[in-house]
This record gives sequence, structure tokens and C-alpha cells, in this order.
Amino acid sequence: MSNTVKKTPIWKAIADALRGDLAEGRYRTGERLPTEAALADRFGVNRHTVRHGISALVEEGLVHTRRGAGAFVAATPTDYPIGNRVRFHENLIAAGRRPEKQMLMLDERAATAGEAQALEIAAGDPVCAYHGLSLADEHPVAIFESIFPLVRLVGITQALKKTDGVTAALRLVGVDDFTRVSTRLTAVRATATQALLLQVAEGDPLLKTTGVNHSDLGQPVEYGRSWFAGDRITLTLET
Repeated sequence: MSNTVKKTPIWKAIADALRGDLAEGRYRTGERLPTEAALADRFGVNRHTVRHGISALVEEGLVHTRRGAGAFVAATPTDYPIGNRVRFHENLIAAGRRPEKQMLMLDERAATAGEAQALEIAAGDPVCAYHGLSLADEHPVAIFESIFPLVRLVGITQALKKTDGVTAALRLVGVDDFTRVSTRLTAVRATATQALLLQVAEGDPLLKTTGVNHSDLGQPVEYGRSWFAGDRITLTLET
């Protein structure tokens, strides 16, 4: 009677090896795994076998793939409360993440009709437009655009240059507190430029929020829009 040793399928061995790499922290959350070609060279197999191994990790929720971009280490989506007090830094810290914002553009221009209606000013009135990128643990999670009425918030542009967030900037111009009075949620597809900033594939799902914040005097002080990466943020509605 001959003894036979049951061999582990090659694709499963590849999945086990990559799973071990993830457990050891070789790849960080959000980081892209080596290409299929590179992994095929590492394990001495064809790309189809590598793809089979990665598919097993996708089913386990350890990695996710983006069309044309590769496989990435998956992250548990961060809960992001949407209520009458929406604060990016506070929300991320409460979720155990490290918040950061990068300013992309800051300029003063005339308000569009939609912005003027939301801010209760006249179309063409001057506004400050603040465009930026929100990050959690150094990984991009959202693109944002905040519009502030200059007729109501004198000095807000300079305040935004001096501080690291909207809350602190508003305090500098006399708005000690503000609350969200309306929020609209929609699902959209990432444009080419949004995909580049968020490190996703063009056409990937994004969660878009549009909201208006009022000061404690009941005046509109910010009209904001944000585009969240759909697989990194879970928007939770609070009453």
C-alpha cells in the first residue's frame, strides 16, 4: 500500500503566502499589492494562478481589486456620522483614525446662482472657495469644496491659510459654533480627476454629500460638497 501526500493547490499556497504577508504588516491598508506579473515571477507560476489566489483573498475581504489598477489591501470602512454637527477631525478621531487635510486651491470669486441661493446672498456676491483633500491615516477618503460668503465672513480666506480646518478658521472670524441645517446624499461615479486624487479607478462609486451650515445666529456660513470614496467611508445618519 503506497502512501500519497495530498498536495496543496498552488493557488491556495499563493493565497496563504499573501495572507501571511498581510498579517505581518508587509503591506499597509490601502497599499497596492505587487502586479500579477511580479507575483507570477515571485512564485514561479502563470498569472492565471496568481489571479486565482488573489480572488480567494477578495472573497475573504482581505483585499479588493480595481479595474485597471490592481489589487489593494482592504480597510474596514470608517463610520462617518452625518447629523447637525459634522466635524471631519472629530469624526475621524472618534473612529480611531488620524485625520489630515490637504489644501488643493483657495480663491475668491463671484458666487454662482446655486451657491448664492444656499448661502442666502446675491448671485455674483464675493465668496471664498476652499478645495481640498481629506485623508485618514495618510490615505485619501474624500474630496471637498467649501464655499464661504465674504460679505458675512470678512477675513475667512486669510483664516483658512492660517489654520488646519474649517472649524478653527470660522472661530477666527467670529463664528464660535455652527450646525448643519441640511444634507443631501447622492451616489455618483468618479471622474478622471476625482479618481486620480482618491486613488480609485475612473467610474468607481462615490458618495456625494451636499450641505449647508448655519452659525448660532441662524445665518448660512458654509455651503459644502464632499465626494467620499465608497469603499472607505460609511455615512451614518444621526438625529
